[in-house]
Amino acid sequence: MLRAIQQKIINGQFELSKHAFDQSIVRNIRIKEINEMITNGQIIEDYPDDKYGSSCLICGFTLANRPLHLHCSYPSRPILKIITLYQPNKQRWQNNFSTRR
Repeated sequence: MLRAIQQKIINGQFELSKHAFDQSIVRNIRIKEINEMITNGQIIEDYPDDKYGSSCLICGFTLANRPLHLHCSYPSRPILKIITLYQPNKQRWQNNFSTRR
């Protein structure tokens, strides 16, 4: 599943929800950084029974070593939906940003 998500993002087959778009501006996260983090990203949480549709949380790092989390729909849809994205908080996540405290 991760490979399919990565491919959709690399191919530009994704869209940001209004929330994700707004948060990308507030948090200064650029599309370039999404492309960078997805190449080394890993699925850290899976939500197959999410009330709005199956989704997962991916953790990855930009080329500048900035950790980012990206919450997105499963890749079964023609266009991948990015629900939200953010830089994880050190107080809530362990050093690898993949495990909650």
